[in-house]
Amino acid sequence: MKINILTLFPEMFDIFNHSIVGKAKEKGLIDIEAINIRDYTMNKHKKVDDYPYGGGAGMVMSAQPVVDAIRDSKKANKGKVIFLGPRGKTFDQKMAEELSKEEELIFLCGHYEGIDQRAFKEVDMEISLGDFVLTGGEMAAIPIIDSILRLIPGVLNKEESHQDESFSDGLLEYPQYTRPEVFEDERVPEVLLSGHHENIRKWRRLQSLLVTKERRNDLYKKVTLTKEDIKLLNSKK
Repeated sequence: MKINILTLFPEMFDIFNHSIVGKAKEKGLIDIEAINIRDYTMNKHKKVDDYPYGGGAGMVMSAQPVVDAIRDSKKANKGKVIFLGPRGKTFDQKMAEELSKEEELIFLCGHYEGIDQRAFKEVDMEISLGDFVLTGGEMAAIPIIDSILRLIPGVLNKEESHQDESFSDGLLEYPQYTRPEVFEDERVPEVLLSGHHENIRKWRRLQSLLVTKERRNDLYKKVTLTKEDIKLLNSKK
């Protein structure tokens, strides 16, 4: 996958040179380029913003450098242009899975009070990280891009690594344990030591159901319970 990130702060995306994503870049599985929008401004002082028409607090990113940065990026990247902003659809795992199937993407990071409305003619979709305010689109772009990239085959060491994670099937993930078997008098559940794969699977499914119901009841209400799920839940009553 090829990703271009249009931003005023390209150095913020050095984070993608490390850990799992960094290794995937080295393998040639993904290509990430952060592009400075300031390089496209016609202002001799490299200014990319101005006061909003009609008054009000803050500054607005000018249309010209944003539009020119997008158009130049599209010469080598034909992917959807995604703007990170509060008016967009809230990002979730389903959207991550859909976007991970794309071969190319362009992310546009807004700043200040946003971008001139006339630049939106170059935008294909708008995504919001949630109902809260960030200092810039870069802060939203990092987790969104990371969640997309880790779904690309070969990025994780084992493809099944993301299949049982939280939200992959609408539920939160079951509790995880590792050595030692006993820590501060608390033992690892016996079923996980049994080697009985079917019992382990059922235990994990039940725990996912219980944790989701307790902590994210909004998600739990959307889950279609199977006959096995109902049986597992009744066994705990």
